[in-house]
Amino acid sequence: MKPVQVYLVYVLLSACVFRALSAKDAEPIQEDKNVLVLTESNFDRALKQHSQLLVHFYAPLSGDSLGSILEFAKAASELKEAESDVKLGGVDVTKQKELAKTLNVTAAPSLRLYLSGDQYNPVYCPVIFQHLESTNSDVEEGVVTVFYDVAAHVADLPFGVTQRKEIFNKYDITDDSVLLLRKSKTAEKIEMTSTTVKEDVIHFIRIHEMPLVTEYNGKTSSMILNSVVQNHLVLFIDKAEKGFRQTQRAFKSTAKEFRGKVLFVLIDTGEPRNGRIMEYFHVRKEDAPLVRMVNLTNNFQYQLPSDLLDAQTFTDFCESYLQGNAKLKLQSEPVPDGWDKQPVKELVGINFERVSFNHNKNVLILFYAPWSPECRALFPLLEELAEHFSENEDVVVARIDITANDVNLRMSDRYPTIKMFPAVYAERVVSYSGERKLEPIVEFVNAERERAKMDKAEEEIERKKYLDAQKAAAKEEL
Repeated sequence: MKPVQVYLVYVLLSACVFRALSAKDAEPIQEDKNVLVLTESNFDRALKQHSQLLVHFYAPLSGDSLGSILEFAKAASELKEAESDVKLGGVDVTKQKELAKTLNVTAAPSLRLYLSGDQYNPVYCPVIFQHLESTNSDVEEGVVTVFYDVAAHVADLPFGVTQRKEIFNKYDITDDSVLLLRKSKTAEKIEMTSTTVKEDVIHFIRIHEMPLVTEYNGKTSSMILNSVVQNHLVLFIDKAEKGFRQTQRAFKSTAKEFRGKVLFVLIDTGEPRNGRIMEYFHVRKEDAPLVRMVNLTNNFQYQLPSDLLDAQTFTDFCESYLQGNAKLKLQSEPVPDGWDKQPVKELVGINFERVSFNHNKNVLILFYAPWSPECRALFPLLEELAEHFSENEDVVVARIDITANDVNLRMSDRYPTIKMFPAVYAERVVSYSGERKLEPIVEFVNAERERAKMDKAEEEIERKKYLDAQKAAAKEEL
């Protein structure tokens, strides 16, 4: 039976720094069996010459080091034949004590991967490296070469290879496999075969390196924006609110079903540092909880058309989006045909300001969500209000789907909400907080109409004074 190996990828981060080569830096370094012989005098030069340098720190007389030295040399030969970008080097810590001290090497044998010439942020390989035992299997050699190439291209994660039986037993491994580990727990496994190519493994790692639900913050923002998964389902929710745990569980359970197709992201609306990202999405804290699908390839957004936040609703929305049936969220819907012909005017983002801030009209507007039963229950009341004021030319009754249209207005309340835009020159907005019945709303509108008449009369006087002053100033200049 051929020896089987497991390839371990650990979810950690490292930094990279670029260094240019001078003529002296380009001088070749002595090799022993395709392994660079690294010393205090040439270590920096090796870093500059090789953007991916895997260094083996060893003590020749140590039993553990002897085995790793032989296997390391075999690996170096195979990588050279494969024309890999990874270069292997060795440091004899018994001879290069100052170098070992400078690099803070405390154990031998040990492995470190140096990337882009960065001496200070190597990727530590926490598992002793063991290459394949002597074999003529092209499949095995190809598998190892693929894994080395992946390690060279995935610079932000440490890699390790092992044939230790205790690891195979612990993770129930029977075939050549790659394990993605997070905090010593198996996240996912992919079996390595003769048909496995570098891109397959990189895609596997990038898909599974993140948890099922990733919370947006300063550490994860870059990973989220650079994810290979371009469809992001974003849950905006205050983690301190009462129903958070239940919603989070439903969100997470759905994420497993769509892994690789949709990345599930959580944004805590109660976190002040998330203000900028919420502003980008035009989401107010009062709007939460809400869910949007974001397509990073075209920046299109699709809003979940429901206030019910359970696993089935999330699943249906994801399937609808992936099938191309979800409704696109625009800054404004198109202006409906005959929008101003009905008693209740239908506003959208495009015509909102022109209608609401009209100094000749008192405009009463309902801000609603079409899927909300509480909102829909107010539609008949709105029709009654429109009928009541049908003989009053200075009064307009309207409504706007606030989930499908962005408006430049501070909204401190969650839908449904009713606001009055009085007939004055100043852009004044008055929120209605009384009973949602015909009589009290009529009283509210009439009171605001009377107030607007007085305020507008004062505005007219001030405007006339201003215009007269401008005319007088113009006369003096002549």
